[in-house]
Amino acid sequence: MKKNAYPVFLAFLCMGFGDAVGPFVGLAKEQFALSNFEAQLIAFMGFIMFGLLSIPMGLYQDRRGKKVVLMMGLCLGGLGVTLPLFGLSDYFLFLLTILLLGAGAAILQVAGNPIMRDVSDEGKFSRNLSIGQFVKAVGSLTGSLIPFIAGRWLGLEWTILFPLYAGFFLLTIVWIAFTKFEESKQATPANLASCLSLLRNPFIGMMVLGILLYVGAEVCMSTGVPLLLNQRFGIELSTWGLLGNAFFFMTILIGRLLGSFILSYISPQSFFRITVIVALAGLAMVFTSNLYVTMLGIFFTGFGFANIFPLIFSIAVDHMPERTNEISGLMVTAIVGGALLPPIMGALADQIGIQWGFVVPFIATVYILYLALNVPRYITQKAI
Repeated sequence: MKKNAYPVFLAFLCMGFGDAVGPFVGLAKEQFALSNFEAQLIAFMGFIMFGLLSIPMGLYQDRRGKKVVLMMGLCLGGLGVTLPLFGLSDYFLFLLTILLLGAGAAILQVAGNPIMRDVSDEGKFSRNLSIGQFVKAVGSLTGSLIPFIAGRWLGLEWTILFPLYAGFFLLTIVWIAFTKFEESKQATPANLASCLSLLRNPFIGMMVLGILLYVGAEVCMSTGVPLLLNQRFGIELSTWGLLGNAFFFMTILIGRLLGSFILSYISPQSFFRITVIVALAGLAMVFTSNLYVTMLGIFFTGFGFANIFPLIFSIAVDHMPERTNEISGLMVTAIVGGALLPPIMGALADQIGIQWGFVVPFIATVYILYLALNVPRYITQKAI
């Protein structure tokens, strides 16, 4: 592995801090006495910037380079986690913090995924992107595991996360600043029209929709699991409910680590089909009334979800490598699904119960299964 890949992996860790919005929903719901819908607005604020910033940043990146955009994301995310160090007693100030952290994570996704291709050896992009997403999952896991440890055994508030996050952002900014990257360039400069024109390509359009629904489904799981364990099984949100969220991200972490090895032996298209089937089976188990079966379903869902994002992204980019920056902008814009689906899930949970809110990620995953089954047809068509 190339040496300049290591600071990129650290950027993926910081990228994962944006996923702390999942456990933040349960923690803020308890601290600010919010409804399910109001709590899920935190997820909306965390992911709406993906929809607003990703395409403009992808176009800017085409002109100024991936390293410049990567530094912008790190600085903006670092600002977001620094604000709470001066006090966090207001719900709307907390939403601003999440908005800035989400903006930083969005920009990091735009630059981080394609720059991983630049620091990867030939044919190792899917594998390295899975490793990067594994590191990102470590960052995601901290959002629930650290507050659990701090609250359960150290007597500290969950806000201890913010100074820790700020330190990692600062370290990554310094390391990236002193690292040299040989960036690939597109033959034709990207613009808004050329970027949006990719959506007319049926394959790319389907893959972008797949990212939107996948991210929405994952955020529904990460925000909904603590609420499900609390409201359905009476598990305390601030401790064991957080551990349930950590359990979900732990399965994602394990799945991505294993995925990086599995992809050395089977094709991304085959692995894509397998992993989505596992996720769908796990989601079906969440609808049971037995705690142990539900936890097993959470495990299988996380394990199946683990590699969906890097697989969709890498398959799409490898399909049209000459349009990497534009595809990256579209794909990261689709992460706005993390803002769109959770409020729908929250409204449904308020009306008919938290468990039935999981219908939203289940339906999203059914579409992704359809996508996985049809990917080989489009790959074959291009080869012909």
